Amino acid sequence: MPYARVIPALEPTVRGMCRLPYEGHPKGCPNFGVADRCPPKVAHFDEVYDLGAPFYAVWSTFRLGEHVAKMRSKHPDWSERQLRCVLYWQGTARKLLKVEIAKFREEHPEVDWLVEATPEAMGLHVGRTMAQVGVELPWPPVDFAYHVALAGKRREMFLVYKGAT
Repeated sequence: MPYARVIPALEPTVRGMCRLPYEGHPKGCPNFGVADRCPPKVAHFDEVYDLGAPFYAVWSTFRLGEHVAKMRSKHPDWSERQLRCVLYWQGTARKLLKVEIAKFREEHPEVDWLVEATPEAMGLHVGRTMAQVGVELPWPPVDFAYHVALAGKRREMFLVYKGAT
């Protein structure tokens, strides 16, 4: 089962990585500032999670190298960039993560886990967090692509009444 207890490696500056330019996107990810699940709209990690509670990393492994080889046999004239294009494999990889999250929840029913599939948007350094359990996240991915979610307890919100002591 691909999950393990971790201590979240919080690094708020990772939220800014979404603004780094990449091929075809000189201003970074087009979801930045648009999608509710993306910075700066999404809350910071410590605003949502109880930092004193246990955390688990839950992950899936997509066999990217096998996918590339399969695509190469189907499309021998494609460039390496086309063969690795996320449009052709990311949906499958995300489904694998959803399956692993469901298994995790089944095995840990004692808590109503809050599971975030894009914890980097909230300021979690996923690479440092996964290094705690011996999983290296190569970038860019070559043979394997990992999708990582973080499970923890929701922070209790306290109502503060005017004049309360």
